[in-house]
Amino acid sequence: MLNFPVEKLPNIEFKLKEPLSKYTFTKTGGPADTLAFPKTREELVEIVDTARVNQVPITVIGNASNLIIKDGGIRGVVIILPNFHKIEVSDTKVTAEAGATIINTTIEAQKAGLTGIEFAAGIPGSVGGAVFMNAGAYGGEIKDCFDTAEVLMPDGRITTLTHEDMDFSYRHSIVQEDDGIVISATFNLKRGNKDAIQEEMDRLNELRRSKQPLEYPSCGSVFKRPKGHFTGPLIIKAGLQGKMVGGAQVSMKHAGFIVNVKHATATDYMNLIHLIQKIVKEKFDVSLQTEVRIIGEDQKD
Repeated sequence: MLNFPVEKLPNIEFKLKEPLSKYTFTKTGGPADTLAFPKTREELVEIVDTARVNQVPITVIGNASNLIIKDGGIRGVVIILPNFHKIEVSDTKVTAEAGATIINTTIEAQKAGLTGIEFAAGIPGSVGGAVFMNAGAYGGEIKDCFDTAEVLMPDGRITTLTHEDMDFSYRHSIVQEDDGIVISATFNLKRGNKDAIQEEMDRLNELRRSKQPLEYPSCGSVFKRPKGHFTGPLIIKAGLQGKMVGGAQVSMKHAGFIVNVKHATATDYMNLIHLIQKIVKEKFDVSLQTEVRIIGEDQKD
């Protein structure tokens, strides 16, 4: 256990040895040594500075919707930002704090008659997580409407990154490499018709409800789309739809999803992911790369 000195920050909310399964969309994951809930930027900076001085690793988990945390949990301090949820509209720009949901951000944009972010109306992640991984759906990606982000760097500086700085690509941003923490993001949108915007959001949400297994806990889309193929059909052709490992199952509704149907563990998820990758490679010579972020430590025997 890497001890974070919580006693030095008595005004900040911490939980010790907290099961992260309480916070992940898969309902799996081992404990965090220390879980921090900062309420302000100042508290967030204090946590980062204290961790750096004490050489304690930092992990930010966002809304934990496209994330698998291994059963051994996470050492050091884990930061979660539900208190960072403010969303503001100014002219044609929407600025949302990292802990705000991307869904609520699209709702505020629609209320203001702003178009360009409807594709994200059903993405369950946080704004910070969406920027971190350049989240996308139905032909749109965060990079398409992104303007700037405020990012807390490991040395304690808060800097503003532009679209060019972010080095966006498929499910990638520079934040994945520089260990920065997204504090807020601003999206540059266009004026549109409120009713038309709402209709498009409703259409995409209905499409999502009809095609995705929202009735079960899951981590969203597990694999990146391989060039020249669609993941779901590949998995079906491999004879793996409905396949179970422990309590984790390849969804019968959408084979690109793995759902928790019977008290699955993160290890069940990992074993099923590896099985899918192995069989798809053997049968079709296609290497499936995970889109879901996998972090933490394996459970010790």
